[in-house]
This record gives sequence, C-alpha cells and structure tokens, in this order.
Amino acid sequence: MKKSGGIASLFVVAALIVILGFTTLVGFGSRNTGAMENIKLGLDLAGGVSITYKVTDKNPTSEEMRDTVYKLQKRVDGYSTEATVYQEGDDRISIEIPGVNDANAILTELGKPGSLEFQTEDGETVLSGSDIKTAEAKTGQNQDTGAAEYMVELQLNEEGKEKFAKATEENIGKQIAIIYDGETISSPNVDEKIPDGMAYINGMSSFEEAEELASTIRIGGLKLELEELNSQVVGAQLGEEAISTSLKAGVIGLIIVFIFMCVVYLLPGLASSIALLIYTGIVLVLLNAFDITLTLPGIAGIILSIGMAVDANVIIFARVREEITDGKSVKSALRLGFQKALSAIVDGNVTTLIAAVVLWLKGTGSVKGFAQTLALGIVVSMFTALVITRMIINAFYAIGIRKEKFYAKVKPARKPINFLGKRKIFFAASIAVIAAGLIVMGVNGARGKGMLEYSLEFQGGTSTNVTFNQDYSLEEIDSKVVPVVEKATGDAEVQTQKVRDTNQVIIKTKALDLEKREALDQALVEEFQVDESKITYSNISSTISSEMRQDAIIAVAIAAVCMLLYIWFRFKDIRFATSSVAALVHDVLVVLVFYAVSRISVGNTFIACMLTIVGYSINATIVIFDRIREELKTRRRKEPLADIVNRSITMTLTRSIYTSLTTFIMIFVLFVMGVSSIKEFALPLMVGIVCGAYSSVCITGALWYVMRTKIGKNREKITA
Repeated sequence: MKKSGGIASLFVVAALIVILGFTTLVGFGSRNTGAMENIKLGLDLAGGVSITYKVTDKNPTSEEMRDTVYKLQKRVDGYSTEATVYQEGDDRISIEIPGVNDANAILTELGKPGSLEFQTEDGETVLSGSDIKTAEAKTGQNQDTGAAEYMVELQLNEEGKEKFAKATEENIGKQIAIIYDGETISSPNVDEKIPDGMAYINGMSSFEEAEELASTIRIGGLKLELEELNSQVVGAQLGEEAISTSLKAGVIGLIIVFIFMCVVYLLPGLASSIALLIYTGIVLVLLNAFDITLTLPGIAGIILSIGMAVDANVIIFARVREEITDGKSVKSALRLGFQKALSAIVDGNVTTLIAAVVLWLKGTGSVKGFAQTLALGIVVSMFTALVITRMIINAFYAIGIRKEKFYAKVKPARKPINFLGKRKIFFAASIAVIAAGLIVMGVNGARGKGMLEYSLEFQGGTSTNVTFNQDYSLEEIDSKVVPVVEKATGDAEVQTQKVRDTNQVIIKTKALDLEKREALDQALVEEFQVDESKITYSNISSTISSEMRQDAIIAVAIAAVCMLLYIWFRFKDIRFATSSVAALVHDVLVVLVFYAVSRISVGNTFIACMLTIVGYSINATIVIFDRIREELKTRRRKEPLADIVNRSITMTLTRSIYTSLTTFIMIFVLFVMGVSSIKEFALPLMVGIVCGAYSSVCITGALWYVMRTKIGKNREKITA
C-alpha cells in the first residue's frame, strides 16, 4: 500500500466511525432510523403487552394446559423471540410480548384462539386443529408466467397425515373447507391425494393474506379453546436502571479494554481499538436493521462476541510479535501474522457460529434471542478483525510509521512450561470440584431445599396485583416497593411490572403460602395505605416450560455434536474434537456446581450464562489445538509429543490470559455497576470465563495428549 492509499484508508475509517456514530446516536429522518434508541427491547428491559386468556373448556387437564401453553409459545415467537407464555391459576394463560404497546393490534394479529376444523362438502369433519403441526406462509413462482405466487404450507402430525391422505383421496376435484369458530376462512380444491402430510393452499393475492390464513390455522391448532379476559401494557421487569447501568458499564468496559490493548500491543492495539469501535457501531445498526429484540440474554451474546472480537486481534498481534522476535521485518511480520492467525480465527469463530445457528434453529424464547445476537456478533467480529484492523494497521505502515518499536516489544521466547507434568493434579482438582458440587446438590435435594435455587421462571410462583393510591414510577417501585415485598416474603428475586395508565403494579415472587400472603398484605397496607380489597393473588406456572427446557437441552446437544464433527473434519483427528467437547462439558459442570453451592437463583439468565460458556470455552481451546496442529507439521524427528504440547500451550498462554482478562473486565464492570439481577448473571459468567481459561490451558491439551498416547490404532508411544 502506498502512502496515498494509507491516507485514503484512514480517511475511510474515520468517515465510517462518524457515520456509524451519527446513525446510532441520532439516526436519519423524522423517525431517527437506525438510532440506538429504536432498538427493540425485551420485556425485561422495556415492557410490552400482557394478554390473559381463560380456557372455555371445563376442567382442562394439566397435560392439555401444558400443550396449549407450549403451542402458544411457538405461535408468539413470531412476534418476538423473547415473548413468554405461562399458566396462571388452573384455567388461565398469560402471554407477554415485548417491544410493543398496542394491545388491540396484537389481539387482532394474534387472533382469538378457537376451534378449527377441515370439512368436506358433505359437512364431514376430516381434520381438527390438533392434527396440524405447523402452518407457514410461503412465496413461490409460477412456472409458466414467472409471476410471484403466495401460499400456505401445511404440515400435519402422524395422526393427521393418515386422516388427510384418506380425505384427499376420496375428495379429488372437490373442496375441503377450513372452518374457524364456525366461519369458513378458506375452501381450497383437492387436486390429488396427499399422502405425506405436507399440503399447500394456493391462490393468495399477497403474502400478507397467506400469513393471515397461516396465523389463523396455527392459533386454531390448540387442544383448548380460549377467550380473552384482559389485555394491558406493562412496564419493564428489570426497570430503567438496568438499561442505563448496563450501557455505562459497557462504555467503561470498552474504554478499559482500549487502554489495555494500546499498552500491551502498542500501535496494533490502537488499530484494534478503532476496529472495535466500528464493530460496536455495526452491531447496533444491525440490531435495528434485523429488528432483533434485545434482552439480558441478548446482551450476553453481544458481550461474548466483543470478547471474541478482541480475541481475534490478540491472536494476530501475538503472531506479529513472534515474527518480529524471529527477526522478520515489520512488513513481513504483519503479513505473516495475519496469515498464520487466520486458521485459528476462522476455526474458533465458525465453531461458535455453528452452535449459534443450531441454537437459533432448535431453541425457543431466550435461547433463540441469545443465538441471534451471538451469530450477528461473530460475523461482524470476523469482518472487523480480518478486514478493518488489517486495513488500519497497513495504513499506519503506509503513511510512514514503520519502526519496530511501534509494533511489538521484542521479548525472548518463554521457556516451555511443563503443563503435562501436572496433568494428574489438574484432572484430580477438576474431578474433586465437580464431585464436591454434585454432592452438595444431592444433600440440598435430600433436605428439601432443592438441588438448585430455582427462580419463578423455572418453577412458577405467585403473581400479586396491587392497586396503589398513587402512580409510582419504575424507579420508585424499585426503591420503595420492592424492599417492602422482599422483607415481607423473604424472596430476594422479586419481579415487578407497572400497568400503563393505571396505579396497578404486578409483583411476581416465588410461591407464597397463606401466611406470607397475609404478611405481604399487612406490609403494603402499613407502608402505602393500600386498600386490602385491591390486592389480588394468583398462582403462575413457570415461563420456561419443561418443553422449552427440553428444546434447549436438545439444541445444545446437537450443537455439541456439530462442533465435534467440524473440529474432527478440520483437524483430521477425532481426539481433538472429543477432548474439546469434554473440556466444554467440564466448564458447564463447574459453573453448574457454582450455581448450586452459592445458591444463586437459576432463572432465565441461567440458560444464557450456560450458552455463553459453551461459546466462549470452545474458542479458547481451538487456538491451542491450532498451534499443536501447526507444530506437528514441523516436528523434528523423535521429538517427544509432550514437548510439542507443552510448547504449544506456552506459546498461546499470553493469548489465553489476555483474552480471558479483556472479557472478564467487561463482565466485571457490569457486575460492579449493575442492578441485582445483572449481578446474578455476571457473577457465574465470570466464574465461567476463569474456568474456560483454566480448562483450555490445563485440561484440553493434556486430555488430547492422553488420548493420543492411549487411544486409537495410530496412538503414539511415549518416549523418554
């Protein structure tokens, strides 16, 4: 790159920062398009619409209620991945949809859940709503005219598949009407027998019409009929303070990381800091562009991707330093540094991206929201690290900043540390920690305390609706009402929501018995002079249903298998993949043990925390394995395998420490400044980061070495 090209590159970077900064802070047009303030926030951060339905069927079974809740959850995921559905009392179901404030519009779009039937021209019912598995609007193209066609794709369950095959065979050339609550909403013709349970309804004039029909079919595919009881706009669960403190913590954390990178890596550190600014701006703009709902788990995904963005730069600069130490010129060192770091960066990010994609496809609720922000962050971080950082640092070199002292502090190579010699100690320590934690879990379970301290998201609780004598703000509710509730109920995990345009506040706690309800009544009357008759209680189910938990577990399992297959494919040795996944399981178990021993509440953020550990841990392991793979290619004859492993771990040790440190800094600032719910999320995450660094350095390499020398037909003999 010539000097003029370097100046032009820096000008482009500066212009990009200005444009991104203006977009995120101000936006364009009367609606401030692209501004950070327009990012859709989840119910926990900004509130939304709450709708309560009552089951019209008499004495619904618990299985029918669970099935209806789960299907409604799938339905409202179309509005937001952070929407929640839960049972209230014996025959009510509540839906909370974040990021919206027009309850009537939502009710119109959602449709009134009712009965759905497919009837022949003779009036015979051949299918019911319970036979429908999914219904989705699709766009196709007419093969003759090339014009766009709109349709609804129906997928039936096994029972419905058999019924529909028979019905379509007997009614070829006739109509089968789709009747919803006694009204015919569509009457498609049967052209042929449909034996595979997949049908298409054609003839829609627009995609919106197809989506409306699909929506009605989906909402009609419930086992129970529902009627609307009430709808209301509710405030944030975490309060406005959670947003402001999180933003301040993010800014402070980024500033500390910038200073750290500049001090440690000099000019390349400055380049990476500038690139990280661009990364942050791009992510904020894309959150707007893709209309992603941002919640606390989503923030976790962004924090993780920031850590990985820093990680990519640390890998590159560590390589540049090595090349300069070996006597290469600055220009060659920069070229080789990016070139040699590429495989580790790509493998680490692709592995985590695989997990994010699987979690997005198979997960529900907060799992899907986490996966969206993580995937977005990974793609952007790879772009900024491999393109923007490289462009900036090459521009610095092109304009004349070429002295070696600006790019690296040359240090003699560190003597290899004998990590493998201490592998038995590391293995024993990990097993002891996990075993002790599992014992504590067992003891707590036997004593009736519960193996984990489940929050109301997991085990349900009590919803208390209180009408106060004045309209309290969210800040006043947090500072005045919540402490009174915590003292009266003994529950430190109180969630509150304010009902807009009323003096009502919804207080959610763990299940309250009669004694605690009376204590809460008395406390509210004494402290706020509340009319006791305006305090109502109802039991609520968990917002994280057993099906959602099962979906999350299945998604993580599939993600682990996919990561294993990718690592196996890239490293040509399944022992690399097996030890990576084993270390990942190790980290998850250690964090689980921490939750159990510290009795930190296990709620919605628990899933996000575990997923963050999965994504973070595997990336650190890949870097070490990439170095082992590289060292094996240049291995001297009869060189002991243990020396290669120890040298590889030692050579990447600085990277492991620095990356973990920068990510830890981001989370630590969030922990120090955040509200209580943020702290409970940040603390186990910090434990996970430290554990991930430990397992990458002390466990994975040693585990691979043991497998390489003990397992497989081509296992290697240990030499002196």
